[in-house]
Amino acid sequence: MMVLYVLLALVLAGCLVLGVPAIRRPLLSDRILAMFRKVMPPMSDTEADAIHAGTVWWDGELFSGRPDWAKLLAYPKPTLTPEEQSFLDNEVEELCRLCRDWDTYAINDLPPEAWQYIKEKRFFGMIIPKEYGGLGFSAYMHSQVITKLSTRCSAAAVTVMVPNSLGPAELLLHYGTEEQKRHYLPRLATGEEIPCFALTSPHAGSDAASIPDYGIVCKGMWNGREVLGMRVTWEKRYITLGPVATLLGLAFRLYDPDHLLGDKEDLGITCALVPTNTPGVHIGRRHFPLNAVFMNGPNWGKDVFMPLDWIIGGPKMAGQGWRMLMECLAAGRSISLPSSNTGMAKLAVRGTGAYARIRQQFNLPIGRFEGIEEPLARMGGNLYMIDAARRMTAGAIDMGEKPSVISGIVKYHATERTRQIINDAMDIQGGKGICLGPNNFMGRAYQQIPVSITVEGANILTRSLIIFGQGA
Repeated sequence: MMVLYVLLALVLAGCLVLGVPAIRRPLLSDRILAMFRKVMPPMSDTEADAIHAGTVWWDGELFSGRPDWAKLLAYPKPTLTPEEQSFLDNEVEELCRLCRDWDTYAINDLPPEAWQYIKEKRFFGMIIPKEYGGLGFSAYMHSQVITKLSTRCSAAAVTVMVPNSLGPAELLLHYGTEEQKRHYLPRLATGEEIPCFALTSPHAGSDAASIPDYGIVCKGMWNGREVLGMRVTWEKRYITLGPVATLLGLAFRLYDPDHLLGDKEDLGITCALVPTNTPGVHIGRRHFPLNAVFMNGPNWGKDVFMPLDWIIGGPKMAGQGWRMLMECLAAGRSISLPSSNTGMAKLAVRGTGAYARIRQQFNLPIGRFEGIEEPLARMGGNLYMIDAARRMTAGAIDMGEKPSVISGIVKYHATERTRQIINDAMDIQGGKGICLGPNNFMGRAYQQIPVSITVEGANILTRSLIIFGQGA
């Protein structure tokens, strides 16, 4: 009997410790936290910048454990202006007419007339204000355009998406000197300059802050006179639009061993704009990411001299590149992949639903069978969630937020649920889905869905580090 009382007392004590925060924290939580702090390496400045980047929006409610749903529902529904709606109904529809996924597969590129139309109608300048020659569209309009294009041609969607995401235009708008803005933004808007942004290297993928690419501050000859500049060595890969880019946004770590700029030697990660025709810049052969035909490839350079004025924001922004990237990352991640995957999902749901009505087996449309009804219902539910999350997040960007955690959540779940939608669509379509050809509208999407899972923060990293690490 005494043993029973002792066990009961221990259980009650355990419940008291675990159930009362004022007791649990000093006796248990604080001690466990102290143990973790001893074994975990200290957080670097670049890691701290990544963790604290962006703004806390409704995700603060979500991670509180008791979210205020009324607050979420009170946010205004994003809408398009008449000008934006007209562009969506006319120019975007025309670009869709010019592109077919199967045609791009045959020529390994967009049709020349599609490239020309993209430039003429300033698709590359959707985020660039009108004062600099751009279209000045909202984030929601940007999302709508990418969603629509993705229902027709993934290569067209990616080609338009990348210049309007994190890259030269976005960084120039926030940090560029007025001279840089006046020179580059009108050219970027009209496609006279085609941009790419080179961050990923063979030895720095998910851990982008560890890039080994470097520049050394030095003096050198430029246009016939001696100037203060830097010699930069880099090797990059997986750079979208890299093979056709005329303007290379380049991230590297800058060092000043001779103290030409000040007392500090390791200035930190720096972002510069480098014309790709600069002597010493090499553009490699194309990658083919699972036979997707959007332009993607490596580039590199060794001891390439460039003036300090090429740093985005000028010499005063040397070493500020990582902060710049982290502060601007949320907008692109909130729009690009959630929008492109919503487009693919809409195509899959609408096309497969129609197919299930007209395809008959056993004298019945296959959509009447429970084994088909179940995945069709799942596809519709997943699409509803993806599209709602996309609209909500784009609306947050237009309200001035930089929801770094929400963008990670939406990127992760949009791509994972689209993968499930496409798998369900392929199961329903059977042989029609696996034989590539001009009438197969799902085969290319099935091939390329791992690209979305991998880019802009691989989903394993996004879930583990961004959502739960940064979110907590």
